[in-house]
Amino acid sequence: MGAATTIVQQAYEAFGRGDVPAMLNLVADEVDWEFVGSANLPYAGRRRNKKEVADFFAAIPRTDDIHAFEPREFIEADEHVTVLGWENSTALDTGKKFESEWVHVFTVKNGKVTRWRGFFNTAARYGM
Repeated sequence: MGAATTIVQQAYEAFGRGDVPAMLNLVADEVDWEFVGSANLPYAGRRRNKKEVADFFAAIPRTDDIHAFEPREFIEADEHVTVLGWENSTALDTGKKFESEWVHVFTVKNGKVTRWRGFFNTAARYGM
């Protein structure tokens, strides 16, 4: 396990504790952060700085109630870390429970996350 994976694991540990400030300490001041999904999802879209990333994290609990969130596999290639995981959540707008595997792709430079992409099966969230 390399330095990039260590930073990413620290980010998941902070997220698991609900410690957004600790998470943001691992994010570069200028970042390319995007959850790829429907514009209907408040946490979808691109963010460019820590304040916008904080807004991303604030939108999640207003949108989905996460019951289980499990990063399961970390794949490191130099400064890039791909994480495969799974979640069980409830969509707050519909009350529908859903499960989805997800993929997060990080780039870590100088001990900070400089790029992040998130993907999950948004069709499962909407019951499609």
